[in-house]
Amino acid sequence: MQVIKTIREIREAVYTARQAGKAVALVPTMGALHEGHGHLIERARRASETVVVSIFVNPLQFGPGEDYGRYPRT
Repeated sequence: MQVIKTIREIREAVYTARQAGKAVALVPTMGALHEGHGHLIERARRASETVVVSIFVNPLQFGPGEDYGRYPRT
């Protein structure tokens, strides 16, 4: 497992996997991983050799006074 934090890193990792002939699956999330995400990850693992799970918490979906800073990113 790799933890990738930059766009450049993910581009390089996906490019490398594709150059090696591997299928790449993406499981996008908005943080707060739960059992449903686990099922999606398992399905992606069965369908491809490389699985990317993104955790992106969009600050635009939080209004003033909402707790963006404390929203789970796990």
